[in-house]
Amino acid sequence: MSGGTRSLPFTLQGHGVWQDAEARRFLRHIFDSGVAAADPRQVLAAHLPPPPRTGRCVVVGAGKSAAVMAAALEQAWPDVALSGLVVTRYGHAVPTQRIEVIEASHPVPDVRSEYAARRMLAAVSGLGEDDLVIALISGGGSALLALPRPGLTLADKQAVNRALLHSGATIAEMNLVRKQLSAIKGGRLAAAAAPARVLTLAISDVPGDDPATIASGPTVIEPVDPDAVRDIIKRYRLELPAHVAAALEAASTETPEPGSLPRTEFRMIATPAMALDACASAARAYGVTPLILGDALEGESRELGIAMAGIARSVKRHAQPVAAPALLLSGGETTVSIGDTPPGRGGRNTEFLAGLAVALTGERGIWAIAGDSDGIDGTEDAAGAIITPDTLARAEEKGLSARTLLARHDSYSLFQALDDLVVTGPTLTNVNDIRAILIVPAT
Repeated sequence: MSGGTRSLPFTLQGHGVWQDAEARRFLRHIFDSGVAAADPRQVLAAHLPPPPRTGRCVVVGAGKSAAVMAAALEQAWPDVALSGLVVTRYGHAVPTQRIEVIEASHPVPDVRSEYAARRMLAAVSGLGEDDLVIALISGGGSALLALPRPGLTLADKQAVNRALLHSGATIAEMNLVRKQLSAIKGGRLAAAAAPARVLTLAISDVPGDDPATIASGPTVIEPVDPDAVRDIIKRYRLELPAHVAAALEAASTETPEPGSLPRTEFRMIATPAMALDACASAARAYGVTPLILGDALEGESRELGIAMAGIARSVKRHAQPVAAPALLLSGGETTVSIGDTPPGRGGRNTEFLAGLAVALTGERGIWAIAGDSDGIDGTEDAAGAIITPDTLARAEEKGLSARTLLARHDSYSLFQALDDLVVTGPTLTNVNDIRAILIVPAT
């Protein structure tokens, strides 16, 4: 055990012999440490430029963190005349004084999403060279900022969004399609603000921290490969109405007019890697060796669970690639491909954990937590869950088969029955998923 335990939130007992209660407490502390490292109230101010001396300062934004980012900006610039609006998910609003907050639907957009987008374009129109636009962008912004391009309706965008969510496409692939159906994403918000200067402050929830992918890049203009869009439609067998397919084709071939590109700057204020680094620091404080396996892992959730089980077993049995007590950390955004199976309840994190538990088959000395850093795994009310060495055994005692529930994509029901869900409520940040697997020496 490392020194300095007086400052730690709790003390491990047992002289190296981990008990279930303290393993759970440790993992929850790890998860909470990662989330706290991405709190806009703690990190946003450091990324702001000097307050503008001339011109207007218009604030716009979209995402699950947009409202709390707006509040953090107001706190950092108490004497600046800020105006504008941001849109966030229902239940994610916080009080603000100068910046209006609108709530809308996620993950499928609604009329409030379209209303917010139209208001935002109007807010940045007619600005001059001395004006500054600050765009506060975070995960979830793609659905929350939904303005169909000419010839399409909100119903068209909703249908495509639902199809993408059930297709198994990655977040980058989904956003590549969604931005081509939009009149505000793909840099179109920034273009509307020209000739004003546009500063984007972003919280990344996407693998690779690609600015063009976060919230479908409303302030990021970049060329789109038409073949890439066509490949996504074909690969995931998306059946699109003819007019939607035509709109995608037209959008993919558009190029900005000469001289129309806005003056933009993009600053990343929180990323998955930052969150995992905070998790690693928290582990070291308890004498546990962290190993970060990556902040951008993708693929099928259950299959990643199987792969992680193999790595955890290697740590336990061979002290490779690290010796126990150890913590395997990873981030990113996996997918759950529903296919023809009628879906149960669950998100990518509970599906990952169910796959991990089934693959471990009760291996002693291994616990794990996985959760979405925004506090909502998929569409459920939990961030994720925890598995223990006796997860399968406790499920069997209740007459449940983890394997059967996993096959039905009903992982939420499994962990709900075991009282192993991790419920945080909206965390007001979003740096994607945080997964941590604790491996302790055999006893």
